[in-house]
Amino acid sequence: MNSRLIGNIENMEVDRIPSAELEKLGDSGDLKAMLCNKHLQRLLLEVDKAKDKAGMIEGLMQEPLFVEFADQCLAVVAPDSAEKARKDGTT
Repeated sequence: MNSRLIGNIENMEVDRIPSAELEKLGDSGDLKAMLCNKHLQRLLLEVDKAKDKAGMIEGLMQEPLFVEFADQCLAVVAPDSAEKARKDGTT
């Protein structure tokens, strides 16, 4: 394996969220309310259909509605990280 591929695999491990934390997304009333938005539904379908999902998500991070959705997901699965990001102004 080349070092670039190994680096990508290592980064993927760091970015993983445990299943138990992901299950919390289904219990979030705020997320459920956001998912009623037809525009957000279309954006998420575009991500689902995209061959380059990471690239699609990167582009959608310029879309305020998508950023709000991503922030809410982060607040559910990693509240400490979400709070730090808000304080740092990174979202």
